[in-house]
Amino acid sequence: MIREGPSDRPGSAAECSPPLDVIETETGIEIVIDMPGVSPDAVHVMSARNVLMIAGEKIAPACEHREAAFHLAERSFGRFARAVRLDGAFDAGRASASFTSGELRITMPRIEERRGKEIRIPVRA
Repeated sequence: MIREGPSDRPGSAAECSPPLDVIETETGIEIVIDMPGVSPDAVHVMSARNVLMIAGEKIAPACEHREAAFHLAERSFGRFARAVRLDGAFDAGRASASFTSGELRITMPRIEERRGKEIRIPVRA
C-alpha cells in the first residue's frame, strides 16, 4: 500500500503541488510527476525510511504586461515538496530518475524476497 505524506495536505508549506501518479508493478514501483516549466536542476529526489521525497521550485515567468490585471490564474508557482510513503521492499540504491518533456519519472525496483528461497553458498576446499 502506498500513502501520500503530510506535505500533500492543505495548509502545508508548499506553494505548488505538482500532480503525481504512483504505479506499483510486479517488478517495482514507478512515480510519474508532471512538472512543466521546472528545470531538472531545480528538482531533488531523496529516499529515507520508506519515504520518497520529491522537492524543488517552479519559478514564475516574468509578466511582460506590467499593468495587466489577471482575470484567471490557475497555474501555481513556488516551492513544492511531495512525500510518498512506500509500504513494501523497494531498492532505493538501484532507483533511477529521468526528466523528459516536463515529466519526472522515478523507478524503484522491488527487493527480491529471499525468505524461503534457496541460496547456494560455495564451499572452497
